[in-house]
Amino acid sequence: MKGFKEFLLRGNVVDLAVAVVIGAAFSNIINAFVKGVINPLVGLFGTKDLSSYKSCLKGPCAVDASGNVTEGIFILWGSVLSAVLSFLITAAVVYFLLILPMNHYTKKRKTLDEEALDAEIKEVQLLTEIRDALVRR
Repeated sequence: MKGFKEFLLRGNVVDLAVAVVIGAAFSNIINAFVKGVINPLVGLFGTKDLSSYKSCLKGPCAVDASGNVTEGIFILWGSVLSAVLSFLITAAVVYFLLILPMNHYTKKRKTLDEEALDAEIKEVQLLTEIRDALVRR
């Protein structure tokens, strides 16, 4: 029981749980963006509902009133296209809103740390020179 408690209280588990919750909420935002913005833009060139894009692989193909396939084999490539667009949008948003700013911040932070280290090294060298000059007197 003690090992399980340590496992749960370890930072990685909590961070992972937070990431999963945030990821789920983020996927809702992306899905809404795809349905509200991307699908209507695609609708300018075709249908607004990408899942309606399909091809009949083996015909004749027939669908009943409720949308169930009664004859033939359909390839539902529209839903695959919708999933690919959702993935690309998610990846772009994550990259441009999270990764790119974090890389910029990390680079800036590293530069500031290097400058501080250089200043500290110069200060130590200066103090060493002063000490050596005082010793020579």
